[in-house]
Amino acid sequence: MTSSRNLAHGRTDSLDQGASATPTLREEPVDVPLKEKSPKHPDPEAQPDDEIEHAEETEQVEGRTAGEQDVLIVDWEGPDDPQNPKNWTFKQKWAATAIVSAFTFISPVSSSMIAPASDALAAQFGITSSVLIALTTSIFVLAYAFGPLFLGPLSEIYGRSRVLQAANLWYLAWNLGCGFTQNKGQLIAFRFLAGLGGSAPLAIGGGVLGDCWRTEERGKAVALYSLAPLLGPVVGPVAGAWIAERSTWRWVFWSTSIVDAFIQVLGVFFLQETFAPLLLERKAARMRKEMESDPEKAPAREIRTRFDHSDRHWQQIFAKALVRPFKLFWFEPIAQLLGAYMAFVYGLLYLFLTTIPGIFEGVYGERVGIAGLHYFALGVGLTGASQINARFMDRIYMYYTKKNGGKGRPEYRLPSMVPGTIFLPMGLFITGWTAQARTHWIAPDIGIALVGAGTILNFQSIQTYVIDTFTLHAASGMSRILGPHPLIF
Repeated sequence: MTSSRNLAHGRTDSLDQGASATPTLREEPVDVPLKEKSPKHPDPEAQPDDEIEHAEETEQVEGRTAGEQDVLIVDWEGPDDPQNPKNWTFKQKWAATAIVSAFTFISPVSSSMIAPASDALAAQFGITSSVLIALTTSIFVLAYAFGPLFLGPLSEIYGRSRVLQAANLWYLAWNLGCGFTQNKGQLIAFRFLAGLGGSAPLAIGGGVLGDCWRTEERGKAVALYSLAPLLGPVVGPVAGAWIAERSTWRWVFWSTSIVDAFIQVLGVFFLQETFAPLLLERKAARMRKEMESDPEKAPAREIRTRFDHSDRHWQQIFAKALVRPFKLFWFEPIAQLLGAYMAFVYGLLYLFLTTIPGIFEGVYGERVGIAGLHYFALGVGLTGASQINARFMDRIYMYYTKKNGGKGRPEYRLPSMVPGTIFLPMGLFITGWTAQARTHWIAPDIGIALVGAGTILNFQSIQTYVIDTFTLHAASGMSRILGPHPLIF
């Protein structure tokens, strides 16, 4: 029999490489009785990832006592267990990826869609301060700094799907309410509350991808997922400009709410849970129920998952989950560096978005609706670079893995940042220089497309690196990487 000490010091590597090959049930002598039955949701602290193990204290069990009892450890049914999200069919994996990407797309659309209608909104509410006008747009993004801090960890306690959909319902309610506001105070407050719920896909989506995609096949999925939050600010101003020109500003909120309600319905029916500790806890709960109905099957046995400690309380689980993002940020300098860099790029992108209407309305004399169409140049750069990078990201990873004796490293996701850091300033220079020289409008659009390409290459590399590094706790890792974005903006 395997000692309980070995179990306590287990690792989550098998989650990233596939299901464990160990038997589903293993008898373990535990030195101290369980103080309470396993809580409703397991504690993922029991098997921390390699890279953050120093930030999490693993319980140690010393000695043997007369009070020891048999424990059944619930695990996957071998390496090919279809219940393990990493063994899902490609159809199931892409369904989860597409739905999470849709959630991630609609939230940034809401963040920027109101910008072209801000003048009409200011006129109706009597807002004369340029700061307050800008606040009606930016307050939504400011909520992104706070929502991931608790939504990401909550998904590691109650599951990805449940937290993601609950947060989206919260966003949907307040975003719909924005269309019925009667004064500027209500609008600003409702926008902030909607932003809290809208931040959930940004924090949790990376965790979903880490749960169901293996390392060597994760690049294409991240390419789609990371494209969504960057296309949102592109589509938003285009749609918002036409709505502002042909209807009331209130339809900016109502239209996004209608689309989000449709995505919510898809999520309810097709987004399955992917978090391994929760899935195994549900399996353990079914086994407990079976044994309670027939105690003679296994008398005096406790049933717990491979992620559970023998002595734990739900209060400790909850506290650790909420503190984990801050520990990651404090103990992992790379998280600080990448978070600051992503915040800089994200802030630069939003600043750049605000200059596009001024270029084509002021310099080229185009109408609001026509000027908004130039955002599609940014979309071309984002989409084109994303699809090209999706084809090469996994190939680059496998190439360096082979050179390293078959051992992969998260750093093999970063080469795409090299062209990204070149395209971004190059695009900014071309856009500014050609607009000042009043060249043909296609020239600034080429620069805009390069800005989009540079942005998405940086984002995809960093997000995939974080998912590969923190795997089971990818949601907590993403919450800290994303945290500084709104503060820079």
